[in-house]
Parts: sequence; structure tokens; C-alpha cells
Amino acid sequence: MPKFETTRRVPYTPQQMYQVVADVEAYPQFLPLCEALHVESREVAGDKTTIIATMSVGYKTIRESFRTRVTLAPGEPAILVEYLDGPFKRLENRWRFLPAATGSDVHFFIDYEFRSVMLSVLMGALFDKAFRRFSEAFEDRARTVYGPVQPARA
Repeated sequence: MPKFETTRRVPYTPQQMYQVVADVEAYPQFLPLCEALHVESREVAGDKTTIIATMSVGYKTIRESFRTRVTLAPGEPAILVEYLDGPFKRLENRWRFLPAATGSDVHFFIDYEFRSVMLSVLMGALFDKAFRRFSEAFEDRARTVYGPVQPARA
């Protein structure tokens, strides 16, 4: 029953980081293990958007796909990812983006469990390592999208 949680201070605004994480179609370009992502549907209700997406992940000869419901809440700003179908028994992922003096604090939480013990043994350590690199991967993506942040001049 792996669980991982971290908060990372980044030099980008909460809105900039929210936009980077909300851009799920770009994940295959920069996210560890993500080989493809297909958005099946997108619905807007009030200030929230719900996306149903299938992500394909892989490493060497191992490939898996899973479906999730992604709820984008730009006003909070927060993102909730809920598991729908695939190789997990459960998967929940939450993002929060909070203002900080020098940018923002990006809070990342994930709790998951594979359905199969064998898959857990094969992929568990790999997923754990990848999830620990997610925050860094999103910060690197923000740098690509928004450019490097220049230090303030006195």
C-alpha cells in the first residue's frame, strides 16, 4: 500500500504550476514512465472541469494502461485524480498549489495499490521511484513552458 507525499517550493506562481499539471495531454513529453495519454472526455461544470483519460505507462518490456477521472479546480487551485479502471486496486492522486514568497508550494500526494502481487513486485519500486521524481519533472516542464525565473534585482 504505497503512499507518497511531498511539498516542493518552486519559483513559479500557483497558477503557472496548476496549468502545467492540468495540461495532461503534454504528459508523454516529460513525465517519467508515461508513454501515451488519451483524453476520452472533457466536461465543464461551473468552475470545474472533469477529464476522463487513459494513461499508458511502461518500462522496458512492461506496459500497463489505466483510466482516471481528473477534476481540475482552477479556483482552489487543486487537481484530484481518481482511479477508474486498470491494474490498480486503488489509486488517488491530489495536487495543491499554494502561494509562497518566492513562487509557490506544490503539494503532491499519491496513494496506490496494485491489484496483482506480481505486478506490485515488478512495478512497485519503479513506480515509487517515478512518483518521487514527479514534482521535479513538473518543475522542469514549467521551466520549459515559462522559461527560467530571473532573480529579483535590488
